[in-house]
Amino acid sequence: MDRKDKLEGEEIQEGLEKFLERELDLSLAQTPTQASVQTSVPKQDDIALWDMGQAQDARQTRSVGQPQGARQPQSVRQPQGARQTQSMGQSQGTRNSQSSRSPRNDRTQQEERVQREMPKRKTASKNSSAKRDASKKKADTKKKNRAKKALILIAVLILIGFIGLYLIVSSMYGKMNYAEVGNYAAESMKEDGVVNVLLIGNDSRLAGDDGRSDAMILVSISDKTKTITMTSFLRDMYVEIPGHGGNRLNAAYSYGGPELLMQTIEENFDIPVHRYALVNFQAFANLVDAVGGVDLELTNDEVQYVNGYLMEYNQLEGRDLATDFLDPSLSGMIHLNGPQALAYSRNRYIGTDFGRTERQRKVLSAVFQKLPGTVLTNSGELTDGLFPNLTTNLRQGECYQLSLNAWKILGYDMVQQYVPIDGSYSNATIRGMAVLEVDMDANIRFLKSTIYGE
Repeated sequence: MDRKDKLEGEEIQEGLEKFLERELDLSLAQTPTQASVQTSVPKQDDIALWDMGQAQDARQTRSVGQPQGARQPQSVRQPQGARQTQSMGQSQGTRNSQSSRSPRNDRTQQEERVQREMPKRKTASKNSSAKRDASKKKADTKKKNRAKKALILIAVLILIGFIGLYLIVSSMYGKMNYAEVGNYAAESMKEDGVVNVLLIGNDSRLAGDDGRSDAMILVSISDKTKTITMTSFLRDMYVEIPGHGGNRLNAAYSYGGPELLMQTIEENFDIPVHRYALVNFQAFANLVDAVGGVDLELTNDEVQYVNGYLMEYNQLEGRDLATDFLDPSLSGMIHLNGPQALAYSRNRYIGTDFGRTERQRKVLSAVFQKLPGTVLTNSGELTDGLFPNLTTNLRQGECYQLSLNAWKILGYDMVQQYVPIDGSYSNATIRGMAVLEVDMDANIRFLKSTIYGE
């Protein structure tokens, strides 16, 4: 081998070594994917240099005379290393390609896709939420508008009811006889949560005849005890009448009318009485007729006395004496009209005055229960029959106030009682009068307990 060939061989060998060093360094420094691409595809200059080296080695082998299948020198085995390196690069590239399709990379790509889609989903969610909020707000607005309209309608209906009630009360009150009581004009109707109205029934038969106080019933409407208490004051109680000394209670009305009677009850029983309502026989009978009569339990003896008192009433009214007579054989639950109920209430022969006041309370209690319905269905007869025969110091505003609270008052329990209570009195004769001497302290305690809950 001449020197020229030897130099070319050395250059080729040096070129191969530099090529392998560069390829190996690049395969270690680069990422697996990059290394596999670069080692598996070498540059064109490197391929030409590789082919020249192989040709030179073949000539050297033939010139030395070595067999073709003999072991190749180190310079010949280097390309094999290059091929191994290339093969390793290709294998590594293949694994990298497979690795890029691994589940881990799939998850990464999925996460990236989710992250890319997240703003869109958030935007869609916000838009959906905004639509729901707008729809809810619109529905709430409609509900509020409907509620407002309903409240306005209710307010209008209530106002109409108030106006209607005021007109009814005004119409009724216009037919009453208002009589101011000087000493009580400045006093309030209600005191300590209780309205006390003294019902006075006089026994006048003719217009302009005041007569005597045949019935004295204190009606107490108590917000404290939630009761309507009807207390009968027996007319034969011996009391002190202001300015007139001791006498029967009903004498106070004869001496000074409703004002003196209210004052007498206040001073003897320590109960404030600022309002009254006075009715005569005719007003009582008309009131019962206006509510359609009352159903009461009567004994046969009471039926006989009803017919007896009816004869007197019919005579005063110019009617046939037998008008409205009851069947003398009757007893038990009986329906009574106005004149019959009046005759029943006046009977003092069965049970003395205690029995009479009890019958009066029974009739009034039955009337009160039917009165609200009567105001709506038969107000004309009630107005025309009762109020012209009624005198009171109740003011129109107070009557209106009572009517406004009627719905509440009608729910109160109704209590009937009388004074003097049992065991607190004794029969006596004073100045030739049959009277009841009363333990006032015991009766005062009783009234304060039942009316005021003390």
